Amino acid sequence: MTKDWDPVTPVAVGHLLCLERRETVQKSKARRRLALKTSALGLAGTLALFVGSIVGLASPAQAAAVDQTMTIPFSCTGGSFAGTDRVAVKITTPDTVATGQKVPVTWEFTSIKTSQAINAGTTLAIEADLDVTGVTETAPNWDPEPDITISTQIPVGQSPTVPQKKVELTPSGTTPVVVKPLNGQSLKLIVASSAGTDVESTCTAGTATPASLSTTVGGAGGGGTGGDTVSYKCATQSNGDPKDATITVAMTLPTAAKANDEQTVPATYTGGQLTVPTGGFTTGAKFIATASVSGAGVSGTSVTAEAALTTLTAGSPITFPSVSFKVKPTTAGTVTLKASDIYFGTSTSVYQYKCTVQASPAPKGHSFTVTAASTSPSPSPSPSATSASAKPTRTVTATVTQTPVGGGNGKVTKTPKGAAETGGGGDMGPDGRMFVLTGSLVVLAAAAGGLVLRRRSVSRG
Repeated sequence: MTKDWDPVTPVAVGHLLCLERRETVQKSKARRRLALKTSALGLAGTLALFVGSIVGLASPAQAAAVDQTMTIPFSCTGGSFAGTDRVAVKITTPDTVATGQKVPVTWEFTSIKTSQAINAGTTLAIEADLDVTGVTETAPNWDPEPDITISTQIPVGQSPTVPQKKVELTPSGTTPVVVKPLNGQSLKLIVASSAGTDVESTCTAGTATPASLSTTVGGAGGGGTGGDTVSYKCATQSNGDPKDATITVAMTLPTAAKANDEQTVPATYTGGQLTVPTGGFTTGAKFIATASVSGAGVSGTSVTAEAALTTLTAGSPITFPSVSFKVKPTTAGTVTLKASDIYFGTSTSVYQYKCTVQASPAPKGHSFTVTAASTSPSPSPSPSATSASAKPTRTVTATVTQTPVGGGNGKVTKTPKGAAETGGGGDMGPDGRMFVLTGSLVVLAAAAGGLVLRRRSVSRG
């Protein structure tokens, strides 16, 4: 006798239940992974939008003039600040200002330590001067106003609080405004008590670093010739024949630069008293000049200009040929160039001589303004024709029923003409509703993932 079925044993039942449970767990895990992915997608999209908006708001509109600083040590005699390492001042000026603007100069004490205690209730008066050329002021005054009141006693070796002093100088023309220490006794620190007793420290400026600060006038507006004396250290590729050289770099700046237009900046290099090193320059050697560049969306951080060398024989004086830098700003703003290393050879990696720009004194920036790119003007609307004499309007109302054109089987085989009958339809491609639908689906998917996660958390709880 043949069996139509076999009885199910308890072991088989348990096996089936285990398989069913495993399948249920796997499906649950798959749904959970999907929910996590969709939630992460929504969160990532939201975060990207937020970060993008913050970055956009934080981006600067254009580059500003670069500050340059000079540190002046002072040696003082007498009074409460006597010594050679107790007083130092930092002077700050911009490297360039536009025509018609004033030059802000900041005076700040980086060190001012007492050599003898200063009692509370006294005042500290500061009288200081700098050697400034290229301005209309005859004697720029740096005295802080008012005098500093000492509220608590200052022990030996401590520093009184001295605020920054900032003045604005008026350029006398387009020549650079140069600031440097005044020779002789250029700083006095006077401590006066309430009884009228004055204790004075007379200070003399030491060697400043750098020796002076020069602010270009008219550089931000373009059109001028920015001249700058740059310190170089020159040597062969094997570091032979080392020399220090001071070379004047002048750049002729554009006057009507526009975004997305390539600008040419001619540059000349003079001075230095350099000679062709031993071995001479190889045939085809070039003078290669480099400059750092920044601002107005320019690509990269440096530009290169080169020209053929005419002096190749060892010992001959080096004549610098004129070169031109090419700069392409992409946004409105200010482009700033600074002289950098120069090479004598076939490339910046194969050369017979190289002059490396020194960090101190730092080269001055040469800046010009870039305006926004011009846009094509919108065409003027054509004048509408008007009737010489007004005519009465006649309104006719009619009802038209469109009969489909086809083979009589109820199917339309020819699309009727007229936008009122057909609309844009599928011939026009996707419109704004598709973007709205796509965005809504992304948001709904993220929300669904969050709900699934919440449901899982509640069911487990």
